Amino acid sequence: MNKYELALVVNAKIEDEARAAVVEKAKGYIARYNGNVTEVEEWGKKRLAYEIQKMREGYYYFIQFEADADCPAEIERHVRIMDNVLRYLVVRKDA
Repeated sequence: MNKYELALVVNAKIEDEARAAVVEKAKGYIARYNGNVTEVEEWGKKRLAYEIQKMREGYYYFIQFEADADCPAEIERHVRIMDNVLRYLVVRKDA
C-alpha cells in the first residue's frame, strides 16, 4: 500500500456541519476503495491566491491515507463532482 495525501479546499460560506459532511464524504470514498485514513488536518479558513467561483476564502483540509495504486484516480473521479469543493489534489507521499 502506498501513502497519499488528499488536499481539499472547501467553500467557506457553508455551515460547519456541511463542511464536516464534505470531509466525511471524501473519507467515505477513500474507505470504499480499500483505503485507510491515517490523519485529517484542518488548516481552517485561508485566503485564496486568486478568486475561485467569486470566492476569496476557503477551508483547507489535508487527509493522509494509505491505499492501492488505483485508489487515487477513483477518489479524484468522485471528488471532482462534489458540491462545495473548490479545489482538490491527491499526491503520493514518498517514504
